[in-house]
Amino acid sequence: MVWSWIPEYLPKFMDGLLVTLQLLSLSIIFGMLFAIPIGLVQVTGPRWLAIIARGFCTVVRGTPLLIQLWLLYYGLGSLFPSIPGIRESFMWPILREAFPFALLAFTISVAGYEGEIMRGAFKSVPKGELEAARAFGMSRFTVLRRIWLPRAFQNVLPTLAGEFVLTLKATPLAATITVFEVYGIGSIVRQETYRIYEPLLFVAGIYIVLTGIIVVFFRWLEQRVPQPV
Repeated sequence: MVWSWIPEYLPKFMDGLLVTLQLLSLSIIFGMLFAIPIGLVQVTGPRWLAIIARGFCTVVRGTPLLIQLWLLYYGLGSLFPSIPGIRESFMWPILREAFPFALLAFTISVAGYEGEIMRGAFKSVPKGELEAARAFGMSRFTVLRRIWLPRAFQNVLPTLAGEFVLTLKATPLAATITVFEVYGIGSIVRQETYRIYEPLLFVAGIYIVLTGIIVVFFRWLEQRVPQPV
């Protein structure tokens, strides 16, 4: 095997790694901001809103992420250039790039999958703990903030670790819409150097390291999450 190409392409891989981390971290942050209320409303209601949330999770989990990504980029994204008001707006420099569509697709995916996980997490919290908190005179928001949400996260941390790893391993799909993350850079190396296995093994090594970091972080977090008070 030949690895002499690494010094030349290492800066590009660093740029690709940055894109991968941005896509992963932002989609997880935004996705979880949606997932928590999506999971909560399925447990607490109102019924019509719970049905909408359940339907959203079903559609997202029932369709491939690649199709969602292409529908957003090649479908929704192709409409924007034909709208003069958008082309002339301050949003056009953002909307003409592929990264925002990739971020939106991954955010929706995280929200759909983690929303269902958070539904189970909220339901797994014993009702006695919530009733005891209300008996102490806590408001609903205080119960959610100090008891329900921390206990739900405690129950679901190991599952979230696995889901975030799956999200990481899905980021190469962004290369299909010209978002050059780690895998996208690896594809460029393969095309320019005519080396097949070495770039793929190098990319695989990067993902293994990132996966290890996520797993170690969540194990550390599980040991240090405080008990709700």
